[in-house]
Amino acid sequence: MKALEIDAILTSILDDRRLTPTERQALQAVLAERRAGEALLTLFRSRAFALARASMKDTRSREVISWLEETVQALHAPEPEETSRMEAHFSPGEGPLNAILQQVQSARGSIDVCVFTVTDDRITRALLEAHRRGVRLRMVSDDDKAMDPGSDMERLSDAGIPVRLDRTSAHMHHKFAVFDRLRLVTGSYNWTRSAAEYNHENVLVSDDARLVRPFSRAFDALWETLD
Repeated sequence: MKALEIDAILTSILDDRRLTPTERQALQAVLAERRAGEALLTLFRSRAFALARASMKDTRSREVISWLEETVQALHAPEPEETSRMEAHFSPGEGPLNAILQQVQSARGSIDVCVFTVTDDRITRALLEAHRRGVRLRMVSDDDKAMDPGSDMERLSDAGIPVRLDRTSAHMHHKFAVFDRLRLVTGSYNWTRSAAEYNHENVLVSDDARLVRPFSRAFDALWETLD
């Protein structure tokens, strides 16, 4: 089930700011028809919080929604700790690139990208394809690098993907992305061809909530700051 379909269902429920018994039954019927497992339920929850957050007019209210989402996640019955997955990839070589592409291609609800620059058109194509299939993307980058020859930030922005730039005298030097608010990619790796082919770089992939949540909070804070 695509994110756009889920958003359409949830938006119709959100319009009057209350969940009626009839709407509850209709939502439960959709989930039953889809034989919703935990992955689909998690995606529904993520999109519900995202829509609620977007409907808030002030920063404080959006922060409360983010707090509520993280609290609900924390109270949800946790899986055994040993099921958390971590991978390390190193360049030169295509290990980091393939790890990033895999996460972009498997994202269903949202992708939050916070990188110094994007010049590798293989990653750009994957991001554009995710945007076309209805995944909600947000991009944060550095203003100096966004203007460099070969930078794909303008191309991504022209496609309708929200892009916010750090225009301060300091550099926005992060290199991380959060997928569906459940998986993290981070490390020294710039999203460039030179990083894949020449540089000694690293990428860490993890679905450990103890890592994912603080990076999600950091992204949300940057996004609001650069508004």
